[in-house]
This record gives sequence, structure tokens and C-alpha cells, in this order.
Amino acid sequence: MGDDIDLHLGKRLRRRRRLLGLTQQQLAGACGVRFQQIQKYECGANRISAARLWQLSEALEVPVGYFFDGLSETNQRLRERDSERAGNIAGPGELVARKETLDLIRAYYQLGERPRRRLLDLAKSLNGADSDAA
Repeated sequence: MGDDIDLHLGKRLRRRRRLLGLTQQQLAGACGVRFQQIQKYECGANRISAARLWQLSEALEVPVGYFFDGLSETNQRLRERDSERAGNIAGPGELVARKETLDLIRAYYQLGERPRRRLLDLAKSLNGADSDAA
């Protein structure tokens, strides 16, 4: 996740620098670093410290918060992508929060012990059948 944040900050840094028409060399001079360091920040290879982020915000004439704008949307897209890669398996908190899950749990515990075991066995066999078919 840290890498994703570093990439986001780097993109915002590059966007603002270009908008102002500054070169990496000019921005580096304003912050007291070499232009290679600005390159590394912009591509997300190096993390930007809080102090450096402050210097960059001053040099680029934006509040520090500018660099974080849109980060929550970026994180949401990344979570959705990761969820798709993991076979759409939601985290434990997300599963229990779903109405469908709560309804299923309530119905399950209203059953007697033997029907519950049979239902659990059925669910396990269905899951095994799905993975066999894939």
C-alpha cells in the first residue's frame, strides 16, 4: 500500500510541477536536492518525507493536502482490483456487514443441530464442486 501512496504523491508532484512550467532541475534547486531526487519522487521510487513534502508544497505554491487529493478514490480502485484478483473474496468486516450474510447467519442458527451440519456439509460440497469445475 505504501508504494501506491508514493506513486500517487509522485503523480501529483509531477502534475503540479508541469502545470507551473518548472523543470525537475528548477524544483530541485528550490528544495535543495538534486534533480535525480525529484525524478525518484515522481516515479514513486523514493518516499517523500514530511519535511520534504512541506518544502515541495512551498515551492509549488500548494497546501500539503494537495498531494493527497484523490487518494481515497485511488485506494478504493486498488481495493476493488485486489478483490477481483483474490476471487472477489471480501474481508471479514465486509462480509458480516452485508445484509445477505446476516440473514444467512440468522437462518442458520434457527435450524436444529443436525440440519445445520447438513447445510454446512452441503455448502462445503458446493464450494468443492465450483473449484472442480473451474
